[in-house]
Amino acid sequence: MTFQRARRPEQRAERRRAILATAAAMLTEMPVADISLNELSRRVGLAKSNVLNYFDSREAVLLELSSSELSAWVQDLATALPDSSSETTDERADRLVATIVSTLAKRPVLCDLISTQAAVLERNITTETALAFKRAAAVSYEQMITVVVGVLPELGPEGAGRFIAAASLLAGSIWTHSHPVPAILAAYETDPALAAIRMEFEPALTDALRTLLYGALPRVTE
Repeated sequence: MTFQRARRPEQRAERRRAILATAAAMLTEMPVADISLNELSRRVGLAKSNVLNYFDSREAVLLELSSSELSAWVQDLATALPDSSSETTDERADRLVATIVSTLAKRPVLCDLISTQAAVLERNITTETALAFKRAAAVSYEQMITVVVGVLPELGPEGAGRFIAAASLLAGSIWTHSHPVPAILAAYETDPALAAIRMEFEPALTDALRTLLYGALPRVTE
């Protein structure tokens, strides 16, 4: 940024993008819990009070980043799912689950944000920020329903919505447990007998989503 004070709308937009990009870069180095507004401000080259002119809190920055990441992931998912109308229901269900898991695994920033959304990110925000976030989430939710129904029309929009809602909770929870804090990671590495309870993100999420999806399909196809 070459300007000292953002006066024009395009300058303010550029500064917001810089703040979001800096937060995204920080999330590749550290978990959400370790990101502070002070460090974010230092890295973006602004006083904390200036950052708060663009976002009402640290959480507001991360929620907007989460919205952007979610929207981009939905596009990834739609692009990665080719036409499979000639396949059986089971084949299409397997393809859907595999694609959800593989595309999510390529977006660790999104997974980390999802895992902390309700407990951390949706606190310390204004009603205006909450409205913007939830409205963006609703748009992405409808887009996801379209994608899921496109692969598995047997579910219908209502069944697809239930699957998506539960799948997002599973993804966030499994991400948290498969990325433990250093002390837990050290315990796993110290005692091989603990391997049975150590969770790996992609296999665990695949198993959970398959159970969820196959449990739903008979009820909507009978």
